[in-house]
Amino acid sequence: MKDEQKSAPQGIDRTEMFGAREGDEGIIRCDACPVLCRIRPGRSGACDRYANVDGRLIRTDPLVMAQRTRDVGGEMVPFLANEPNWDGNPITGSDVFVTGIGSGTTYPDYKPAPFIVSSDYEGVDTVTVVTEGIFSYCGVKVKIDTDRHIGSETAAVRSKGEHVGHVTTAEYGSQMLSLGGVNHLTGGTKKEGNITCGVMKALCNKQPVELTIDDGSNLVVQAGKAPVIDGIVEQRMRVGCGSATIGIFAQQWHGEADEVVVVDDHITGVLSEHQAGKVLHMPSTGIRMRGRRSTPGRYFQVAEPGSGWGGTDIKDPLEIIEGFDEKVAWPGMRLLMTSTTGEDALYCILDDDLNPAEEDIPHPLQVVVERIGENCEPSLSTVLFMGGAGGSLRAGVTENPVHLTRSVRNRLTRVTMGGAPVYVWPGGGITTMVDVLKMPDDSFGHIPTPAIVAPIEFTLARNDYAELGGHAGHITSLTDVVEEFMDVARRESSHPDNPWPLDRRTV
Repeated sequence: MKDEQKSAPQGIDRTEMFGAREGDEGIIRCDACPVLCRIRPGRSGACDRYANVDGRLIRTDPLVMAQRTRDVGGEMVPFLANEPNWDGNPITGSDVFVTGIGSGTTYPDYKPAPFIVSSDYEGVDTVTVVTEGIFSYCGVKVKIDTDRHIGSETAAVRSKGEHVGHVTTAEYGSQMLSLGGVNHLTGGTKKEGNITCGVMKALCNKQPVELTIDDGSNLVVQAGKAPVIDGIVEQRMRVGCGSATIGIFAQQWHGEADEVVVVDDHITGVLSEHQAGKVLHMPSTGIRMRGRRSTPGRYFQVAEPGSGWGGTDIKDPLEIIEGFDEKVAWPGMRLLMTSTTGEDALYCILDDDLNPAEEDIPHPLQVVVERIGENCEPSLSTVLFMGGAGGSLRAGVTENPVHLTRSVRNRLTRVTMGGAPVYVWPGGGITTMVDVLKMPDDSFGHIPTPAIVAPIEFTLARNDYAELGGHAGHITSLTDVVEEFMDVARRESSHPDNPWPLDRRTV
């Protein structure tokens, strides 16, 4: 239990739902999570989400309502922007969406969801079941746009020395981390679990987190920001692998260079041997490359992974050239070497002994190198929260949880998190994945078991809700919810890239 509560909480009174008084000292036992804090007056619980305010159990974070703009006299203004002048007319689901942020949870399992909201949307009587889920089975997937080697696949990722995840399979132009998960949250030491939970919560709330990788790099990652790798802010993700870069720019190099090598950790491309060069009728240059030849003009393992050229460990690209066949190559042959981001480039002319001699890059080739950089997208860190909606969540929706699972699978029920669209994985259960940048700020919390607290909403037609055995007796109209919580709710404009959560055409 915290010694001090959050300053002047103005959230929702949850005394009836989660609080029970104990003794004459004004203590409230909070059963909003398994910790069961005994909260004294003027203090908050261990999660900092509930506080005892004048003998009432208050959810300290405000309920978040997403809102869309509407045309008022030719001017687009947010609904609720002038709430003191609200005339009490019925509100429809096209105006406001009640998110799970700040709503409370369904724990213990026998309780219906904190909000089961009915609204009219395009003539359909719709129900949205709103709650904050307690997720133990959850993780964070981090996509880091860089060619730099940050660590070997499966290498441990650490925060403050604790093992919080691992490096997973690299994707095209990006390194990937898998963080969190139930084994790190609850399967190790208490310290490991708490630090893992803190890392996940910070990343999901769009905050920077410092990580280290065993035998690899130091990282600072933050959703929507460029990653910082070993103190260097990344600028670009690659335009493609070495072979793809050859294919894209072959025509532009033709006639300006006799040979082009695009250095890449995975597939290094050689223009004269590549099919793109053959189509242009480029003559062989007799170049002999280090590494394992795959198909013509494509080489694997020319160097070890690292922070050098093209994600390799080399600083001098000529190291990957073993020499030139004197029967094929010729003095004066023009050689360009570049990386897959265009950040590194070298131009050489072969001397009489067929040794490359560095010279300034001619302007036509420099233009193409710069164009490689122009075609590289900015380097970003992307954070995806992934979690499984288990029994507590489903029991808050219906008395027979499997009906909800089937309804989601049959696309009768739409799942959102903080109003943001989610990807629901195929197969059993309700396993969701969401881009945290599409969610409102501070959407995530935690409880000290430890576990992550995340908003989740289930939206479906009211008749479908009745058929799956939903808690129909707990349905409240959207108009009543807005009227009751207008003074304490936080209004957020719907993310412009998100579909409106009630729009069944996007389910």
